[in-house]
Amino acid sequence: MTRAAMDRDILSLSTEKTADRLQEFLQTLNEDELAALLQHQAVKGDTAGAFLRAIFKGSPCSEKAGARRRLKTYTCCIQLVESGDLQREVASEIIGLLMLEAHNFPGPLLVELAHEFVGAIKEGNLMNGKSLELLPIVLTAIVTKKENLVYGKDELSGEECKKHLIKTLCSVRWDRHYVVQFTSMFKDIPLTAEEAEFVVEKVLKMFSKLNLQEVPPLVYQLLVLASKGNRKRVLEGIIAFFNKLDKQHNEEQSGKELLDLVTMQSGELRHVEGTVILHIVFAIKLDCELGRELLKHVKAGLQGDFSNNICPFSIALLLSITRIQRFQEQVFDLLKTSVVKSFKDLQLLQGSKFLQNLVPHRSCVSTMILDVVRNSVHSWDHVTQGVVELGFILMDSYGPKKIPDGNNIETSSGLSRTPQQHACKLGANILLETFKIHEMIRQEILEQILNRVVSRASSPISHYLDLFSNITMCSPLVLQSCSSKVTETFDYLSFLPLQTVQGLLKAVQPLLKVSMSMRDSLILVLRKAMFASRLDARKAAVAGFLLLLKNFKVLGSLSSSQCSQHIGVSQVHVDVHSHYNSVANETFCLEIMDSLRRCLGQQADVRLMLYEGFYDVLRRNSQLANSIMDTLLSQLKQYYEPQPDVLPPLKLEACISTKGDQISLQEPLDHLLCCIQHCLAWYKTRVLPLQQEEEEEEGFYQDLDDMMESITSRMIKSELEDFELDKSADFSQSTGIGIKNNICASLVMGVCEVLIEYNFSIGNFSKNKFEEVLSLFLCYKKLSDILNEKAGKGKTKTANKTHDSFLSMNFVSDLLTALFRDNTQSHEESLSVLRSNNDFMRYAVSMALQKIQQLKKTGHVSGPGGQNPEKIFQNLCNITRVLLWRYTSIPTSVEEESGKKEKGKSISLLCLEGLQKIFGAVQQFYEPRIPQFLQALDVPDNEGEEVEVTVTQRAAFQIRQFQRSLLNLLSSQEEDFNSKEAVLLVSFLSSLSKLLEPSSPEFVQMLSWTSKICKENSREDASFCKGLMNLLFSLHVLCKSPVVLLRDLSQDIHGHLGDIDEDVEMEETNHFAMVNLRTAAPTVCLLVLSQAEKVLEEVDWLITKRKGQVSQETTSEGASSQATLANHPIEKAIIMELGTLLTFFHELLQTALPSGSCVDTLLKDLCKMYTILTALVRYYLQVYQSSRGIPKIMEKLVKLSGSHLTPLCYSFISYIQNKTQSLKHTGGKKAKKTAAVAMAMARVLRETKAIPNLIFAIEQYEKFLIHLSKRSKVNLMQHMKLSTSRDFKIKGNILDMVLQEEEEENEEDAASEHEGQNEEPAKKKKKKK
Repeated sequence: MTRAAMDRDILSLSTEKTADRLQEFLQTLNEDELAALLQHQAVKGDTAGAFLRAIFKGSPCSEKAGARRRLKTYTCCIQLVESGDLQREVASEIIGLLMLEAHNFPGPLLVELAHEFVGAIKEGNLMNGKSLELLPIVLTAIVTKKENLVYGKDELSGEECKKHLIKTLCSVRWDRHYVVQFTSMFKDIPLTAEEAEFVVEKVLKMFSKLNLQEVPPLVYQLLVLASKGNRKRVLEGIIAFFNKLDKQHNEEQSGKELLDLVTMQSGELRHVEGTVILHIVFAIKLDCELGRELLKHVKAGLQGDFSNNICPFSIALLLSITRIQRFQEQVFDLLKTSVVKSFKDLQLLQGSKFLQNLVPHRSCVSTMILDVVRNSVHSWDHVTQGVVELGFILMDSYGPKKIPDGNNIETSSGLSRTPQQHACKLGANILLETFKIHEMIRQEILEQILNRVVSRASSPISHYLDLFSNITMCSPLVLQSCSSKVTETFDYLSFLPLQTVQGLLKAVQPLLKVSMSMRDSLILVLRKAMFASRLDARKAAVAGFLLLLKNFKVLGSLSSSQCSQHIGVSQVHVDVHSHYNSVANETFCLEIMDSLRRCLGQQADVRLMLYEGFYDVLRRNSQLANSIMDTLLSQLKQYYEPQPDVLPPLKLEACISTKGDQISLQEPLDHLLCCIQHCLAWYKTRVLPLQQEEEEEEGFYQDLDDMMESITSRMIKSELEDFELDKSADFSQSTGIGIKNNICASLVMGVCEVLIEYNFSIGNFSKNKFEEVLSLFLCYKKLSDILNEKAGKGKTKTANKTHDSFLSMNFVSDLLTALFRDNTQSHEESLSVLRSNNDFMRYAVSMALQKIQQLKKTGHVSGPGGQNPEKIFQNLCNITRVLLWRYTSIPTSVEEESGKKEKGKSISLLCLEGLQKIFGAVQQFYEPRIPQFLQALDVPDNEGEEVEVTVTQRAAFQIRQFQRSLLNLLSSQEEDFNSKEAVLLVSFLSSLSKLLEPSSPEFVQMLSWTSKICKENSREDASFCKGLMNLLFSLHVLCKSPVVLLRDLSQDIHGHLGDIDEDVEMEETNHFAMVNLRTAAPTVCLLVLSQAEKVLEEVDWLITKRKGQVSQETTSEGASSQATLANHPIEKAIIMELGTLLTFFHELLQTALPSGSCVDTLLKDLCKMYTILTALVRYYLQVYQSSRGIPKIMEKLVKLSGSHLTPLCYSFISYIQNKTQSLKHTGGKKAKKTAAVAMAMARVLRETKAIPNLIFAIEQYEKFLIHLSKRSKVNLMQHMKLSTSRDFKIKGNILDMVLQEEEEENEEDAASEHEGQNEEPAKKKKKKK
């Protein structure tokens, strides 16, 4: 019979009601014929489904032959489907029919069919994987079979059979082309938790074998599978895989020699990561449990070693899920916490060599977040919004806080910032980077920044202004597209604080050069503000106009190489405008000058701003010189007496306005003169040499010069009586005349200072001029002395603090150099005039100190160049060189012996104070430039070798000079010991020692020197002792843990203060001579306790970290990790630290400490000690799940705590309470002071709750020790005494005694009221003394 006839017969027989004839016919076919028929029908396609149904109809599973035929049909169909010869629709129809019929199979044949699938997968016989759709149905069918099935040699239930098949399936090698299909297949199989784990582990192992582009679809299928369980493992695996890829990619990128071997393109990797993140976010939207697992996973990383849990990929993932409402707040809180924790950990590690040796340095979360921002350029739009929100959250949460009457100065120093400041800076960096990369989100970032600047004007917003400034500097042209928002902000200028306005205008400066429309909008706003009722609005207008004048150059102005404001590279194009622009600028600037002239009739504050700003305008826009100088000249003429013989030369009365009872300054004449002086000096040096003798140009210059000369000569001739400011004048702040006299005095002193600088500058070392300078100074000093004297008598001390010095920092630098370092023969005679006056010399150094103080407080100094960091730095270097030479050449002791010392500090001491302040300022504002600063201080001997000297060597050279000075001080007698100088020296040495590299021999030398000083010198000065001990500890912690040092010091304290048991005779230990009866308590005692607290914090941090590591190890490696836990170096270090600290507390608990802060701090630290001991015990409870015992070293620590700590705690508590009681009763009723002390102390003890807290901490420790004893089968409580019974039972006999005493006291009180005063109190006072 032909194949076609057979096909027809089978199909026709299948239409009959009964299948008997069909069965008979099929039994006549052998397996090969059946296979051939199936193949023919399948390839033909149109009747394949009907033919297959006919075969199933004629092959009932109830008969063995029928079941075998079915099996053969299945095998044949699977091969046909896999061959790829069939049409897609036919293949789908066949698979569909096979699925429908699978449940009718008998169990053994199902197992056989499943084995065939496994075999095909194992041998790699799959061609397209279409048949895999059938396998889930087969496995599900196996589970439904109730009878036991033969599997190999065993008989197993359907469930167990399925489990074995899945295990086998996961253990064979998978072809990487079908991994996605295999994973997809498993989602249709009902899996137990254990089976799901097998599958997930297998799929995760396959990640590394796939091409990068094949990973996202696999992740998608894996996430679908994760909904059955194992969510945590799936997330861990995906994050670990991409973390590894990132690290590998970074290594390839950084290794330049391997550039040819880069295995993956950066763009491709980022796109794949982006797609995977989208898949995970989509899965989390559908399955919230997955999101919760992700958060748990990241939180676990925060506790232990987070390098596996927290990485750029996981952070990007977290930022993406912020788009899901329910996770938004949790994610941002988690990221905030992790950022600050990361910075805190870094700070802790940097400050402790003990921790550095135990914990390897790891990458910071901040670096990872910035990596995410940079990676987001590859179409990670789903991450961008979260990144921007995180940036603003960090800036809002950790920005500078409002300090009452304080300045919020951000330091440029990296290490001196707090973790919160670092977090705020990170927020700004995130936003700046995002702004550069993502065009779409720029408008939103800018809007949010400007909204905060406007709406939060009352709180510090310097960080937002800095960010805005950085954005405009890096891309002014880009910002043109967002100009409408900036223009809108201008409308609020009149209502913002002046500081905010100045910061905003400074930041907008690059934009004004690019956008004319923005400039016009600003001018309109400023003109309106000029006539506003609010003073701050008018000041804002002046600030804005001055800024415009500075930045819009008039044709012919000198080059801006002397500019104080740094201009970004991106703005260079802006300045290269046509000739027309400069001409237009001239009209524009002259128009502004007209507006500003009107301000000269306004309040003193507005005028003052003008005077302070004109010099900078002149320097940047020299073509405006005529206009500016003319304005200043006409203003001065209003207050100048033109008659050469009229004294005084200035109309001070006209400078003061009187409105009823209100007396105020109308014209800040001193600032006006100061402005004229600086503008004249600049004009002479910069403009005059370039001019061709043009008379009209020189008119105002000559007039001003003549007026300054006339004012100088007449001021010298004037007496204080001419100003009505002699000693008899009223300077009180409560009367009108007093206020007026104070204002006048302030003006006269300011004018004197301006004239001192003017005459010194033009004097060219003329003796006459220097005599005039000295005369002006004497006038200044007389007035200053009167004010100080009057202020000393009055309640306020504001009189001598009315203004900062008018001397410019540059002049102070030149003056000090001339006074102390100028050895030129021709200058000798003139300089001797000034050098002979010790007050003037002291004044010069004091002014340097004032300038540095101003810099530290505000971040800039008054006067020319005061806003320019470069010029300030140069002046600091020059001043430091002079002060350093003066202090090291003429020590304080020599100066004092020579009899020059008068009232006030000696010059050498002022120099030292100046050096200390300068160094603090340099570390605060110029940390990156410290190498240049130290280089500037050295006297270069060999120019060639100069380059190779390190910062450590330079710092060590300076340290040696000051060490010699300190040793000279210490060699003097106790009564001659200069405490102030010693404290300053130690402070300066501390600052310098921070520059030493801890691994360098210079550092070791510094530590041993400091230690030797503390051991060999005994001084009773508490502040010197505190400074020196702090220095010792700060050096010691960078070498090793300070616990041994603490123990030695505690023995010294115990030796000097005596024992709580008066019968015990003390052997005085003398490790450190610096510890003596005067310094032992509270100075050294509080110092060692604060250091002990730091050590306890470090130990606590280590225990927490170790707990996190152990929990990670046990989850990832199971029981296998327990073998490595027993002697972990971190555990050993923790126990050793606590053991030594325990001996430290053992000594202090036996010491008769004075009441107050020492006792309170000790009790708090002990409480912390027990809390950490409890944490360690709980750690061992977590680690030792099995009863394997605990390390011997831990047993020793517990034994030590039981014998040397707990009993002493209780005896110390009794000692305190007895002492309080005795204090109450020893003084008796009349010794009121003693009673007050006792009551205060009792109140402190009652309120601080230190004792109950300590007892609770001890009892908690003992409670967990009992738990650990049971777990480890080691009796740890054998060394612990039972706690003292601390119940509240009323003891009758004591109560009677107290009541009786109170009655006696009441009777005595009543008697004393009648008898009046007796001599008893005096005697008692003596007794107390």
